[in-house]
Amino acid sequence: MYYDLNVPVVAHEVTGASQSKKKGKQPQQSAFLFTPAQVASIEARVDLLVHLGYNVIAFSQTVNGKIDPKTHVNILNTLLSQLKTRSGVLFLKRLTIVLDEGSEGGFGLSSANTAVLDPYDIIALVPATTATFSSACLTHSLPSPLTAHIISLHLTSPRLPFHLKQTLVRTAIKNGAVFEINYVGALGESATSSSALGVSDTSPSAKRNWWASAREVVRVTKGKGIIVSSGALAVEDYRGPRDVQNLICLLGLAQNFAHDASAVTPKSLLIRAQTRKTYRAVLSEPKLVFPPTPHTPDLTLESADFSTREAPQAPSNDRAATADVPSNIEPNNCESKKRIREDSISGSITPNPSGSAEGLPGHSTSSSSRRPQKKGKLVA
Repeated sequence: MYYDLNVPVVAHEVTGASQSKKKGKQPQQSAFLFTPAQVASIEARVDLLVHLGYNVIAFSQTVNGKIDPKTHVNILNTLLSQLKTRSGVLFLKRLTIVLDEGSEGGFGLSSANTAVLDPYDIIALVPATTATFSSACLTHSLPSPLTAHIISLHLTSPRLPFHLKQTLVRTAIKNGAVFEINYVGALGESATSSSALGVSDTSPSAKRNWWASAREVVRVTKGKGIIVSSGALAVEDYRGPRDVQNLICLLGLAQNFAHDASAVTPKSLLIRAQTRKTYRAVLSEPKLVFPPTPHTPDLTLESADFSTREAPQAPSNDRAATADVPSNIEPNNCESKKRIREDSISGSITPNPSGSAEGLPGHSTSSSSRRPQKKGKLVA
C-alpha cells in the first residue's frame, strides 16, 4: 500500500458571499467553489494516482499565516462530496499552514480553534523562519488535539532560511513528527505548484536548490522520519512509487529507507494522527483489570507435609549421644533414635541363653569371665 499525502487543490474564491447587517467593520466571509472544470481536473489526477498504484490520497488545503476561525472555510468537505467514490482508495483531508514572519506570535494552533481543526485528518506546518521551525519541532509535535504531524520545508528556495539543527530534528522525530520531501521540485515544478506550496522561487535554478536542500534533510535525519509526497498540481508531474524510490535513492538514502518513506512511515503517521481525537494520545479504550487474589495455603496439606519432616533435636551436653548415625537409616520416632544411639555406643547387643550380654564393655563371652562377687567378707 502506497501513500501520497500531499495533493494540493485550489478552489475558486468568491469574496463577500455573506455580510452582516450590523454597523462597523465585520470580517467578510469568503466562499470557495469548485467549478466543473476544476472537479474534472481533480478527477483526472486521482485516476492517474490510482493507476500508478497509490491507495491513500490526501488532499491538501494551504493557509498562509494565522488561522482565523471567523474567516476560515474548509474547502475539502465540499470537494469530497463532489468526487466519485472508488473501491480500495481512501481520501484524507490535510491542512497545510505556512508559518511566515507575521505568524510567529501565534498562527492559530490554540485550544480555541480545536473545533476548526478537528475535521482535518492531517496537520502540516511549513516553517519559514528559525523561530517557527523551533516551535514546530519542540512544541507543536507533542501529542495534543492540535498536534502537527508533518513538517515540510521550502526545498526550492535558493537556500534554507534556517539551519537544521540535529537536536531539533531528533526531538521532532522522537515526538512522532516526520519531515516531508515533495519530489515535484526535482522535476521542475510550475509557478502554480510553487504558489500552492508557499514557495516563491520559480527560477531555472529551482532544481539545483531542491537537490541541495533535500540532501541536507536526508543527512540530518539519517534517513529516518521521512515521507515522500508529490505536491504537484499538473498531471504530468506525477510518478509511480517505484520511480519515486529510485529518485530519492540518489539523495544518499538507503533502498530500505526509500521504501519506508512511501509505504511504512506514512502508515505510522496516519495511526498517530488518529490520536488527536483521543485522550492523551490513547488509541484503545483502557480497561480496569484487578490482580488475582493470593492463594491461601491448605492447612491440611501443610500439616501432612510437616509430619513427614524430621523434628528438630534439642542440643545435648552428652558428647557420647551425638555419635554419628548411619546414613542409610532414617529414624521415624524417638525409640528408633534411642536404639541407634545405644548401638553406636556399645555396638550390637546380642543376649545369650546363659543371661550374659555380648559386646558390652567389661564383659567377655569366654569361660574365663569374672564371676560375680558374693556379699560378705572374704575368709583367708
